[in-house]
This record gives sequence, C-alpha cells and structure tokens, in this order.
Amino acid sequence: MTTDSNRRDSPAFAAPAAVGRLRTLGLAAGAVGAVLSIVGWFISPDYFFRGYLVGWVFWLGVSLGCLALSMLGHLTGGDWAVVSRRILEAASRVLPLMAVLAAPLFLLGMRNLYEWARPEAANDPILHLKSAYLNPMGFGIRQVIYFAIWIGLAFGMSLLSRRQDLESDPRLPGRMRVIAAPGLIIYCLSVTFASVDWLMSLQPHWFSTIYGFYLIASQALASFAFLAVIAVVLSRTETMSGVIQPRHFHDWGKFLFAFVMIWTYFSWSQFLITWAGNLPEEISFFLPRIHGSFGWVALAIVLFHFTVPFALLLSRDLKRNGKTLAMVAGLLLFMRWVELFWQVEPAFHGPHPHAANNPAFFWLYPAAALGIGGLWLFWFARTLESRPLLPVNDPYLPEAIAHVEHH
Repeated sequence: MTTDSNRRDSPAFAAPAAVGRLRTLGLAAGAVGAVLSIVGWFISPDYFFRGYLVGWVFWLGVSLGCLALSMLGHLTGGDWAVVSRRILEAASRVLPLMAVLAAPLFLLGMRNLYEWARPEAANDPILHLKSAYLNPMGFGIRQVIYFAIWIGLAFGMSLLSRRQDLESDPRLPGRMRVIAAPGLIIYCLSVTFASVDWLMSLQPHWFSTIYGFYLIASQALASFAFLAVIAVVLSRTETMSGVIQPRHFHDWGKFLFAFVMIWTYFSWSQFLITWAGNLPEEISFFLPRIHGSFGWVALAIVLFHFTVPFALLLSRDLKRNGKTLAMVAGLLLFMRWVELFWQVEPAFHGPHPHAANNPAFFWLYPAAALGIGGLWLFWFARTLESRPLLPVNDPYLPEAIAHVEHH
C-alpha cells in the first residue's frame, strides 16, 4: 500500500513539460482555426457549417470513444487499461466543452445542414412521415439527453477514480465496474440514435440499420489511435519513461488492428448489401460518393483507412515500437477526418435547392477541424495535468508497470 507522503512524492503526480507544450500548441491552433472559420462563416455559411459538423463530430468521437474504452478497461482489466486510464479519463472530461461547441452548429446552422429542418420539408410526403422524429425541437431535446448521459458517465467514473487516488478503498474498483457495465450499453444505444441525428439525416430519404455500429467502431478506432499518439509523447518524458513499455504499445496496436477490421466490416457490409439490393432509395447514398472526384476520395479511404494500416499492423515489431505505431495511428486519425468529410460533403451534391456547391470553399473543412481540435487539445491537456498520470492506488498498478516482457 502506498502512503500519502509517498504518493505525493511519486513522479506519477508530476505533469511533464510536454503536456504544457501540448496545451500551448492546442491554444495556438485553436486561435488560428477559429479566425479562419469566422472569416469563412461570412464568406460561405453553408460550407462553414458543413466543415464545423465534420470537425465537431470528429473530436467529439475521440472523447466518446475514450469514454467507452475507459469503461471497457474497468470491465475487462489488463495492463493497457491501467496505464492508459488517465489519458482516457482526461479525453472524456472534454465533453462539456463539446456540448458548448454544439450550440452554434445546431442553433444557427440546422437549416443550412438538414433538409428536414426547412419549412418546405412539409411538402415532402416522406419527410412529413418522419417529422415526428426529425424536427428541430425533438432534435434539440435529444442532444440535451445525449450529453447529460455522456457527461454523467464521464464524471461519475472520473470522480470515483479521483477518490481512489486519495484513499485505498478496495470497494472502488467494483463500484466503477457497476457504472461501466450498463454505461457501455447506454453509450452504444445513445450513439446509435446520435448517428441518425448528426449524419444519416443529412440525406433523410436514405437509411441504414448498421450506421450506428459504423459510428461506434469509428469512435473506438479514433480513440485508440489518439491514445497511441499521446502515449508516445508521454513515454518520452522523464515522468513516464520506463512506465509505458513496448508491451503496452503492443496491446494498443492489437486493439487498433482489431478496430480497423471492425470498421471495415461494418462499412463494407453496408456497401455490399446496398449494392446487392440496388434499390433507388438506398443507392442514393453511394452514387455521389463513388463517382466523380469523390470516387478518388473513396479509393483513398480504401487504401489508407484499411489496406495500408491493415498490412502494417500485421507486424509485431511495428506494434511494439511506439514511434512507428504512432505514425500509423496518426495516419488513421487523419483518415478518420477524411472519411467524415466523405460522409458529409457528397450529401449536398444532389437535389438540395439550398446547397451551395463550390470546391473552392473546401478549405473550411480543415479550418473548422483545426479550430475545434485546438480548443479540444487545450482542454484535454489542462485536464490531463490536473491529476496524476497513473492511478497510483489501483491494486493492479504494480503489475501493470512491472518490467515483464512476454515472448
């Protein structure tokens, strides 16, 4: 058992300078992205809100994925979960910021983005039938419910974890598992409904029963990729040098490999079933995404979101090397953003009378992602340095950081 004085002297409590640099970098990037986005708002509001939606869903997905991985870690155990817990908790505690950043998107940009939110939707018989669910008031109420659930889960788990730092109560791990078990189920259900609201309803005449699972797999993939990158940054600091070991990277790399395949399975299944059915109301989703210039984006997604990472992550040596694993993880994070762009932008290249289509304004997509991502990174770094980098009173911590290599 660790005494209070030993815990306070533990290097696990010292936030390395790298975290401070990450906070500064995030603030600078957020300021640049915010200025560019505000300029874009005046130039092309339609493209501003599209880019904002992609950036917001991307970074929110990292927070939600980290929340889910934190709960999964409490349920399954494992050294990877103990060592990464504080990174996952810090990312999940950015959710209040993402709730605030949702306001301009859904209070000001709903009619720019969603056909069903416009007055003329009442003249469409299909949208009229869906209006009981797809309406601005119902949409707003659901967003409040989603964030209440997610923030409640994140801070409920985090408060118990914080309490474990202050006292060695053997009942705390069990209490965290009690929250995590139903929490994972609630997370999956809420993200499934949210996927319909945020993305699938961009084309309200189209639907897919697997779309929620696609977004869940996407968030898990993005969060493991983010975890790998941050773990490499921390492993090079004096505080965490020797704590984060090749075997931890190997575990995270195996999870990354697994979710590359899971994401591909859901995405390919959706495409294959649509292709086999060849029904007009279903192929309306894929036609604009696989023809013309977006067809090249689809090819890039196949190559760099699946083929290349899949081939590279087959290597055991690559997964155990933090630097090379971070490079693959960085590629996957970038491709997650590209894939979300591919999900959103082609939705407006159809019979949408209010959609302005001008590729010259595509720069608003990276500008919005940079602005939101910079603020996200700033908040994440602040949160990460506010607590120990390791759960020092966790009963499994000595085993998790022991220098034992498995061959």
